[in-house]
Amino acid sequence: MPGNALSLPLAALPVPENGSNFDIIVIGAGVLGSAFASAFGKQKKRILLLERDLNEPDRIVGELLQPGGYKALRELGLEDCVEGIDAIPTYGYGVIRGSEHVHIPYLIDPETGKQDEGRSFHHGRFIQKLRTAASQTPNVTIVEATVNEIAYDEDGVRVIGVTCTQKKSATEGNVTTQYFAPLTVIADGCFSKFRKQFIEKPVATTSHFVGFVMKDVQLPFPNHGHVILATPSPILMYQISERDTRILVDIPGKLPSASSGALRSYLESVVHPQLPATVQKQFMLALETERLRSMPNSFLPPSTSSDLGAIVLGDAMNMRHPLTGGGMTVALNDVVYLRDMLEGDVTKDQEETMVQMELFFWKRKELSGVINVLAQALYSLFAGGDENLIVLRDGCFSYFKMGGDCVAGPVGLLSGITRRRMVLVYHFYAVALHSIWLMFHKATWADVPATFFRAFSVMWTACVVLLPVMWSECKA
Repeated sequence: MPGNALSLPLAALPVPENGSNFDIIVIGAGVLGSAFASAFGKQKKRILLLERDLNEPDRIVGELLQPGGYKALRELGLEDCVEGIDAIPTYGYGVIRGSEHVHIPYLIDPETGKQDEGRSFHHGRFIQKLRTAASQTPNVTIVEATVNEIAYDEDGVRVIGVTCTQKKSATEGNVTTQYFAPLTVIADGCFSKFRKQFIEKPVATTSHFVGFVMKDVQLPFPNHGHVILATPSPILMYQISERDTRILVDIPGKLPSASSGALRSYLESVVHPQLPATVQKQFMLALETERLRSMPNSFLPPSTSSDLGAIVLGDAMNMRHPLTGGGMTVALNDVVYLRDMLEGDVTKDQEETMVQMELFFWKRKELSGVINVLAQALYSLFAGGDENLIVLRDGCFSYFKMGGDCVAGPVGLLSGITRRRMVLVYHFYAVALHSIWLMFHKATWADVPATFFRAFSVMWTACVVLLPVMWSECKA
């Protein structure tokens, strides 16, 4: 099993002197921070990558990389980061509702004639490979340190660097240092320490994922992600190594207490009966042996920062429900956009850099806008208890079962390959109209008048689900 390949020789990594200058300082060595350091280090920019803890992370999300993200990884020359970590090729999704299921394969790449594919893996192993790649990139310096403050110039207008604490040895204690750069990238993740300093929009959390690993599971669709349309909210499953399968149970509202046993009881009584028969035994076994872990499912619309010399990226700037597994795809494509848009010398003209960042904010919406809206809209449909939402959820499943473009269109959006918002709008309202058609198809002649009124209500609900999220993407 891959270990802490980067953290073990950490003492051998050179530590820059206090007061050292760089071209770019990056706070956070996660997916975006590490990939950003590698990309800009290759452009001969001097990068300082700061990370609070270089040990292998242990998270229950960020484990499925969609084809759009995998292509971005290759575009950045980092495809080796999914090698040697027991990663699993992923070729699409299986959607399960009770005894029914529908297969949703990824698209065929018209350039290669081969099926698009993603990768699923242990999150920490992937992060360590990205960090190792960054550490081996010329011009990149990685330091294990906790950033305490963002440093400003004398006028308090322009960000000029950071103040951080480096952990030395037990005898030396901690050392406070300052580093300077004309550009500071804040990429410290979903629990960002500095987000509120630059972004006014609040983070909304409506549910939690509870997850653990099941061993040697026979999945209905091998090498596929699985979405189970359960009650009251969806369940995800996907293989992350040869023997390990991740299960993520979405729990809306307040999370049941783990210490009192309420959470375990919920999983046993509510979730277990709704799982495929081939999974139930290993689920119960894992429930007895594995630690139950939770993660908030958050939504944060994207924002621009007006502070000169600082940009906020990754989950610190923009989050969506992880139902569709789009987070890493957005992050890696953001790095590709930025690599191409900030090719110039960021040390000479920060105003021009900020102009490019404004252009980047709108350019990234080609992909991020689609993934953000899709994630929030699908979750509303799949987790909604309202009668109209149930009609839309059943209609969505029936829509997928028709195959053809009813599958190809949505999976192109889900996988990060199709980047046209109008395609999303088209299929969303096609699902709404199909749901209404199903209502009329099931109705008797006596029910037709009432069904007309119900149809307007269902369409109104569809608009309430989609349009506010679409609007959130239009605001800076």
